Amino acid sequence: MGMLDGRIALVTGAGQGVGQGIALALAAEGARVAVTGRTLAKVEQSAALIAERGGEALALACDVKDPAALEHIVSATVAHFGGLNILVNNAQEVPLGTLHDLTDARIEAGWASGPMATFRLMKLCHPHLKGDGSIVNLASSAAMRWDMSGYGAYAAVKDAIRQFTRAAACEWGADNIRTNVILPHATSPALKGWISANPEEAKAFFSTIPMRHVGDCEEDIGRFVATLCSPACRYVNGQSIALDGGQAYLG
Repeated sequence: MGMLDGRIALVTGAGQGVGQGIALALAAEGARVAVTGRTLAKVEQSAALIAERGGEALALACDVKDPAALEHIVSATVAHFGGLNILVNNAQEVPLGTLHDLTDARIEAGWASGPMATFRLMKLCHPHLKGDGSIVNLASSAAMRWDMSGYGAYAAVKDAIRQFTRAAACEWGADNIRTNVILPHATSPALKGWISANPEEAKAFFSTIPMRHVGDCEEDIGRFVATLCSPACRYVNGQSIALDGGQAYLG
């Protein structure tokens, strides 16, 4: 038996990388998972991987910047599986660049796909999560960089997610909904692209990780999220948890 048997999860940005790793890990522990993303073919591949392992998944296309699309994935998940117990807000468009280079449109896309999508989905899912639900949002330790050059907008949208998380934990704890946020380093396509584009900065970055490597999307990030959503962590609420090999000090 898995520690999430009978649970139903919704994971955004699950077509690749960290989102896919989380979806696979949740399914491995018995959860039935709705995998969502902008590109239907990608989330169908994630659903197929889950099915190949003996799990059950529903693939749904969704641009998280579209409020109507968010309403659709929640209603479709509940209609298909009969409920919802776990929400993972992973999707995010990343607005990297210096302040002079960034456009309003890029910052607005980062805000809409990150904090606003997280805010909207948490509220849409709240009625279904009441009683025994778990929300896991994704932030970043970019907000703790000593040199914020080129990372200001990304850090801003990710830190906003941390504050929404803390508010939900405080306001909805009485509804027996736990809300936590993780700050992961993982070998996602996005990170690989960043490493390729910034090899010297990446080398310096890796040297600041005490364990000297980046985590695996499923084994290191996904499995932790599965545990966090399980009864084993039933008293963990409102926490920011860095999954980064010891790099960030959250204080």
